[in-house]
Amino acid sequence: MIKDVFIILIGLAGGLITGGGFVATLTVLGIIPRLVQMTKTKNKIRFYEWSVIAGAVSGTWFGLRNDQLSLPVLLVIPIGLFSGIFIGMVAAALTEVLNVIPIVSKRIGIHQQILTLLMAIVLGKIFGSLFHWAIFVKI
Repeated sequence: MIKDVFIILIGLAGGLITGGGFVATLTVLGIIPRLVQMTKTKNKIRFYEWSVIAGAVSGTWFGLRNDQLSLPVLLVIPIGLFSGIFIGMVAAALTEVLNVIPIVSKRIGIHQQILTLLMAIVLGKIFGSLFHWAIFVKI
């Protein structure tokens, strides 16, 4: 009984942290207000908000399920490619908005080697993804 309650609390805490990070990302990047501004659809702002909520809830639901889709490899490759591009662009946008790289490079004293820092980040991401794919993904 205590073990089950502990697992429930850990899951709830993890969900709250992830949800808070998601909302913080959307808020800092200003995605919804920018979308409303670009499309001139101020009267549809509730639709945008509920779309984000529905996407987060359905993404969580499908993420918790253990379903597998049997898709052909030629379809899975572009899906993985575009998913990776999307995640990378969101991470880059968040980094740009928060000015993380210039602040970190000044604090640790490598401001002159900013290109080296960026290349280390990019190559680390590439090799980490390849390592994960080669070791953990079973085809």
